[in-house]
Amino acid sequence: MTAVLVIEDDDRIRLALQLALEEEGYDARGAATAEEGLRRQREQPADYVLVDLMLPGIDGFDCIRQLRRDDDVPVVVISARDDTHDIVAALEAGADDYVVKPVAIKELSARLRALRRRVRTVTVAGPAPAQFFGDLEISAEAGEVRRSGRPVPVTRTEFRLLCELAEHAGRVLSRQQLLSRVWGYETGDERLVDVHVGRLRQKIEPDPANPRHLVTLRGLGYKLQR
Repeated sequence: MTAVLVIEDDDRIRLALQLALEEEGYDARGAATAEEGLRRQREQPADYVLVDLMLPGIDGFDCIRQLRRDDDVPVVVISARDDTHDIVAALEAGADDYVVKPVAIKELSARLRALRRRVRTVTVAGPAPAQFFGDLEISAEAGEVRRSGRPVPVTRTEFRLLCELAEHAGRVLSRQQLLSRVWGYETGDERLVDVHVGRLRQKIEPDPANPRHLVTLRGLGYKLQR
């Protein structure tokens, strides 16, 4: 059974989410603090982690960063804070998605299923030759990204995004196309794409402010070019 860890300090919200997720067929676990959640994830890893941002002690942003240092588990933020700054900061901390409270359980379950499909797509990627973009090497088969021969640490979502752009090298993909192909969402917040592209540029471009390979076509989308 797929396990979901809910890190949420509000007892009512946490228990309601756990019960709703169990009705959707998940093994739902709870933690009231980031410290407890991080310990539980180390001892008994869940397949997905839901994190509130406003936690006592270690806040949600630092919780995500610590999860990312130890684990590549998909992380979804659940928060009442819906301004652009908070969403961008959470995604830059390493979250894969952001859901605003009150949470619609059917929407959340659909997003978790989309995350599951993305995990499987990366995991079962078939044999394919590595692709090169200058000194950047992308190997879908090996699940590796290298720059000048050195490994580049990327999250699962960043890797899937990079592979999608590499598969369509030289072609412009709109934000909506990337949301559909990488996140599995027919509709959604296009900031997900923008933030992940920005994070990738920091990792793969010699000069992220003037990208050579991962470029923006204003009003159209993004493309990866050699």
